[in-house]
Amino acid sequence: MTTVTKDMIIADVLALDPGTAEFFLEIGMHCLGCPSASGESIEDACAIHGADVEQLIQKINNYLAGN
Repeated sequence: MTTVTKDMIIADVLALDPGTAEFFLEIGMHCLGCPSASGESIEDACAIHGADVEQLIQKINNYLAGN
């Protein structure tokens, strides 16, 4: 299993498991297909969207672990 970190690029996480999109959408990141998602880190996106990066990372990693 890959552990997602805050410095990972959003598009890479989505490619790893498209099911992770729901967690980005929950916090208002509705532009997952836009060019920014191709080069923007999770941490940068959370800062722009006013979201807690640690909480998002935890949710994604729990999902990937099957919890």
